[in-house]
Amino acid sequence: MKDFLKITLKHPQDVPKLREKIWDLESVNEVREHDIPFYRRYLIDNGLFPMNMLEVQGKCLKSTRASLENKTCIFEMKTQPTPLESDLPELKVLSFDIEACNPKGMPLEREDPIIMISFSSNQGFRKVFSTKDSSFDFAELVHDERELLKKFVETIKSENPDLILGYNSDVFDFPYIRDRAAKLSVPLELGVDGSSLKFMRRGFTNAAVIKGRVNIDLYPNMRRYLQLDRYTLERVYKELFGENKIDIPGDEIYSCWEDGGEKLEKLFEYSLEDAIAVTEIGEKMLPLSMELTRIVGQPLFDVARMATGQQVEWYLIKKAFEYDEVVPNKPSSSQHSQRRGRSIVGGYVKDPVKGLHDNIVSFDFQSLYPSIIISKNISPDSLMDNCTEEDCYISPEIGHKFRKEPVGFVPSVIGKVLQERLRIKSIMTHSTDTRERQILNVQQEALKRLANSMYGVYGFTLFRWYSLECADAITAWGREFIKKTMKKAEEFNFKPIYADTDGFYATYTGSIGNKIDNTDLNKEN
Repeated sequence: MKDFLKITLKHPQDVPKLREKIWDLESVNEVREHDIPFYRRYLIDNGLFPMNMLEVQGKCLKSTRASLENKTCIFEMKTQPTPLESDLPELKVLSFDIEACNPKGMPLEREDPIIMISFSSNQGFRKVFSTKDSSFDFAELVHDERELLKKFVETIKSENPDLILGYNSDVFDFPYIRDRAAKLSVPLELGVDGSSLKFMRRGFTNAAVIKGRVNIDLYPNMRRYLQLDRYTLERVYKELFGENKIDIPGDEIYSCWEDGGEKLEKLFEYSLEDAIAVTEIGEKMLPLSMELTRIVGQPLFDVARMATGQQVEWYLIKKAFEYDEVVPNKPSSSQHSQRRGRSIVGGYVKDPVKGLHDNIVSFDFQSLYPSIIISKNISPDSLMDNCTEEDCYISPEIGHKFRKEPVGFVPSVIGKVLQERLRIKSIMTHSTDTRERQILNVQQEALKRLANSMYGVYGFTLFRWYSLECADAITAWGREFIKKTMKKAEEFNFKPIYADTDGFYATYTGSIGNKIDNTDLNKEN
């Protein structure tokens, strides 16, 4: 047990100033939780979860010109917001895509104008604005690129979406629009309050920020959720829907634009289909991100751009507040450098037996690593130096020791995640309502991803709860369990032919008529 003094300041800017002074005091050993951004701190401290309904008392203040134009108001809260139980909200989604071209290849913002902007919404709106005419009803001719950019702003204002979707839009579409708008002196007043488009650093790229609207770039999300050979919009659409969409290679867009005729008409179709595809992909995949947002407790804008390890970390930070735990600090640069030079042995892998095989069966552990963390109480706060087998779990091969009681912070959190997932899956089994089953499936899938990610972050060098000993022990027990199970399976005439981390494949060499009690294979595990 350690003694902590909690200091609450009135303004976020005061935190770094006082942190340094407090750190210099002889009576202070460590300063914690000084690097949590104010808005995230507010959500955690008040138990608020984005994508949930809130009840709050207050009033609209005197409206400004910008708020009147955008039908919004500045709301003064008179009470603290109270979370309400609710399903995922039905949000208005607007997707967009731009086309620009260069005869030599990739278009350049300083030289090549935008020639088309296409839109698609989940409310049925579909439109392509272009500086060339088309016979399609969905196409609208504008005089020049300046008017095209003005139409972009007007459409977002008139459609007034909650979410704006793009595909690689943080890296290409929005920066291109920003630079062309700056060149042509077109104000990009896209926020609900009339504020301009801004960019904020997120990970390795800048993300487009629009006040009052959540901008989501689906490209990094698809890289996170799907395992594909490439992540073009066409490839992702084919994977999710089993259908091909019109594709025009980037180096052919210029000729389509210049040659006109049928080639130009195809370019119009291609541009609209891109926007429609983004809407459909969003409708299919966004519920998972939205559910993770509710679980992690941070804004959808952030969660959609977080690596899996970051989602886990912010979930644990939220839970630490609920459990009255003090959050560890991020590593210093020297600590990070030391961690980067260390590694562990991974999961067990058996190379596949060459040849053709029949009577193949699959053995798979359910949530192997999360289950090991829970059953062996693997957590930085339960790691011990000296401990006997009576009081501790001792990992195979390496001998790391984890006390049996009390339950560590991370195993406690994961245990509740898995319990909630099993509860939801049980409800799914008995539900006959298709819509309810869809919602429950999204919820259990989000919990599954969170639980399965918690092992990997123990070895992530920037993780607040970093512990190479914990990561090492988890894989050691995992290797032991899979080897024991494979050996046990051989007693029942199964011949393992391939294994990888949390499961293996085997051929059955015995008589098909033999009765096999699967519970026997699991007794020792």
